[in-house]
Amino acid sequence: MTAPLRLEPGTLAPDFTLTDHEGASVTLSELRGQKTILYFYGEAMTPGCTTQACDFRDSLGDLAGAGYRVIGISRDAVAKLERFAREEHLTFPLLSDPDRAVHDLYGTFGEKQLYGKTVTGAIRSTFVLSEAGVIELALYNVKATGHVNMLRKKLGLAA
Repeated sequence: MTAPLRLEPGTLAPDFTLTDHEGASVTLSELRGQKTILYFYGEAMTPGCTTQACDFRDSLGDLAGAGYRVIGISRDAVAKLERFAREEHLTFPLLSDPDRAVHDLYGTFGEKQLYGKTVTGAIRSTFVLSEAGVIELALYNVKATGHVNMLRKKLGLAA
């Protein structure tokens, strides 16, 4: 298996339209005009993904104050994302990519290491987009725990 494509800072983020946890269509290019943090995670309601989502939730005020919106993307069905958002009090969009098309556009699905073994699956990744939709940061293979704090430091928002 060849390595998945890796997006680089300075390139326009690939456009897409996906359904969010409330059943609404979200088109990335229609969100231009505000900085966006787009993060890809493995599966709703798993320990690491829940930790990461709750860390984003708890940092939304600071991120929004600095002009950022947060959007999560996984391969989960809309119904599972709705339950995840409700149970964890997540107030940012969670997008469903069940056929993996957007994961493939962003290089966030492929071989990775999990507990010392090579497996194929979602690669936890985060992209920071400018108001114009240009990738400012492309972070692949991030850890769930501590990721939001690391991202806040990179964005100059450390507490």
